[in-house]
Amino acid sequence: MNHAITDVPGFQVGHAQDLRGATGCTVVLCPPGTVGGLDVRGSAAGTRQTDSLHPLHFVDEVHGVLLSGGSAFGLDASGGVMRFLEEKGIGYPTSAARVPIVPTAIIYDLGIGEGRIRPDQEMGYRACLNSHGGKVEEGSAGVGAGASVGKLLGIRWATKGGVGTASLIQPGGVIVAALVVVNAFGDVIDPKEGKILAGARDPKNPRSFINSAALIKGGLAIPRPEKGFQNTTLGVVATNVKLTKRQAIKVAQMAQSGFARTIRPIHSTVDGDLIFALSAGEQSADVNTVGILAEEAVTESVHRAIREADGLGFLPAYKDLVRSSESFSSE
Repeated sequence: MNHAITDVPGFQVGHAQDLRGATGCTVVLCPPGTVGGLDVRGSAAGTRQTDSLHPLHFVDEVHGVLLSGGSAFGLDASGGVMRFLEEKGIGYPTSAARVPIVPTAIIYDLGIGEGRIRPDQEMGYRACLNSHGGKVEEGSAGVGAGASVGKLLGIRWATKGGVGTASLIQPGGVIVAALVVVNAFGDVIDPKEGKILAGARDPKNPRSFINSAALIKGGLAIPRPEKGFQNTTLGVVATNVKLTKRQAIKVAQMAQSGFARTIRPIHSTVDGDLIFALSAGEQSADVNTVGILAEEAVTESVHRAIREADGLGFLPAYKDLVRSSESFSSE
């Protein structure tokens, strides 16, 4: 197995990026019959075609999920995914055409590279051409190209974020996996040791971290969204357990605990955090079991996104900071 979301049979992942613009997109292509759900916790989410994941929406099947940089401009990239799927004859059948269902969510990364370079339809199409099963590139690939974390003091003192993936396989054959992009306002924490792995850096000692949550509790105000510190952490959970749409929504809700365990603060007024949950398979398991495994997969994916990130010459990454010193305590 590849310890990735592609361990769930039928799912493929593709990245496309522009490193000069420090932006990109990542597509998760779904096997036939995939059912999806969604849970949104942040107050600044940017999405497209997510209404189809509502339990009362009559369309049940999801054909792909796109995570894109470029803020709201990046929503255009989903058109390229739809074009790719239509060419493959994949989509919801109507009298005139098959219409691919591609729920999409975006992160804000315009402040890292050249902000006028954004994911578009061609980049979304290219991500589909690059899609495959097996090992998934992590770190500063695809939607992770321009991700950053720890922006309480502004982007100058942030740390590089990225994309990460992980899977959990049970003895009976149940598989639950996740793929996330970490572009958080808050700091990323190791919950076992209480240490900050990546986050807002101390201007007086840029190789160490401040404690964003502690400073906010002490009275330091969170910057207004229009100041350009927009943030979002996105996740996709996939399983081979057969779920209804309502059950998939519950799994997405439970998976959010993985964000809460690893990012502090999380789900703030300047974050757009959300998780998609996808079900494709015939395995049987209690929905609570799937939700617990999803939380664990999201937790590990967040840490892998940080540990595998590359600064790309824009921001220091975890790899850069640990070369000379260990992570600093969040206490």
